[in-house]
Amino acid sequence: MSVEEMQSQKRNVFDAETASSLVKELRDNFGSGRTRSYEWRVSQLKALLKAVVDNEEQIVDALRSDLAKPPLETIVYEVGMFKNSCEVILKELKQWMKPEKVKTSIRTFPSSAEIVPEPLGVVLVISAWNYPILLSLDPVVGAIAAGNAVVLKPSEIAPASSSLLLKLIEKYCDNSFIRVVEGAVDETTALLQQKWDKIFYTGNGKVGRIVMTAAAKHLTPVVLELGGKSPVVVDSNVDLQIAARRIISGKWGLNNGQACISPDYVITTKDCAPELVDALKTELEKCYGKNPLESEDLSRIVTSNHFARLSKLLDDDKVAGKIVYGGEKDEKKLRIAPTLLLDVPRDSLIMGDEIFGPLLPIITVNKVEESIDLINSGTKPLAAYIFTTNKKLKEQFVMNVPAGGLLVNDTVLHVIFLILKIFHECMSLRVPLYYRILSLNRIKVLISFKVWVADSLLP
Repeated sequence: MSVEEMQSQKRNVFDAETASSLVKELRDNFGSGRTRSYEWRVSQLKALLKAVVDNEEQIVDALRSDLAKPPLETIVYEVGMFKNSCEVILKELKQWMKPEKVKTSIRTFPSSAEIVPEPLGVVLVISAWNYPILLSLDPVVGAIAAGNAVVLKPSEIAPASSSLLLKLIEKYCDNSFIRVVEGAVDETTALLQQKWDKIFYTGNGKVGRIVMTAAAKHLTPVVLELGGKSPVVVDSNVDLQIAARRIISGKWGLNNGQACISPDYVITTKDCAPELVDALKTELEKCYGKNPLESEDLSRIVTSNHFARLSKLLDDDKVAGKIVYGGEKDEKKLRIAPTLLLDVPRDSLIMGDEIFGPLLPIITVNKVEESIDLINSGTKPLAAYIFTTNKKLKEQFVMNVPAGGLLVNDTVLHVIFLILKIFHECMSLRVPLYYRILSLNRIKVLISFKVWVADSLLP
């Protein structure tokens, strides 16, 4: 390597010193007050929306490269949902920026009070690989709408999407306040060593703990959007064909199970299980053919490490002989077929952590009401689904299952509602879009006292 190449490589290294300079630059720029204006916020939201709309084909190609993601899924769940978020923010932002009048106590009479939202400052967004466009840009538009400067660190596991995000943000956005940093562990570590006004992380619990530890040194507030084992309860009184279709759509239709809200396991009664398995088999073959490894409607497994992790779950002695459908693998192409496992032991590897892949265990119980205690015996799920026509069972499920999102007689559709990911008691909650903006604001209480003529007459 020549001296010139070595010097160039050194200049391109993103270390703690470079990260510190970046944060200082953004903080100085934020101090100018430009991001506080409604006009700046709207201009940047429109710029990002234009970036996505103008480059849909490049986004589809990037996700094909990273995950072999079907184009329709990209358009619906990456592009479409992002466009929807932007359009709603643009419509509502002026109202959301207004101070909120609140009542005052008689003890402070005569006074008025209001809650004034103001930007936090400089925000870091660390995004995930499974929906690398939506899960990157959705928090970014929240930060912008709240008037912050923001740094986006896309996932290195989706390199084509990461590179495209850098290119689009450099071209379309105001880089005085909005930046992208590419890289892996070293670059993320350098960023986490800095003082931020808020950190937004999407990913797994292991890295989430690292993010929280780094943030704690600066008392930086953190939003964690993590995963979990999301159950599906299937009652025997439902149309099993419809239930099967909707489970398939939420499981394999979402990145081949590589989504935080995908159904992780099914609970049904011993009597209902054979019929449910038959319905799932029939509908899976309709969706993905007799050789699903060749289907273009299924994403591949993202990396060889994730392929090995999923293979280990299938190779566990405790689930030997439990596969009732699928199980085929192609390590060279990183593809695993949709797989059903019946009567899986609760202490097996597959029932430990979130599966995050195309494997679906089915657990049987004597009575469907037992499913609630079974769910609550594990970690709190990110989402929980139930198929039933029993009103009493539905009410018990809603009241007693502490999931971030609940859906009756369908799966995953709650993400169509505009969402924010916030961390609470080891689970992520999904609440209206307004609160995403609110979470990236500092809430300031302003109390104003009226001056009475009589006050001027006091000694």
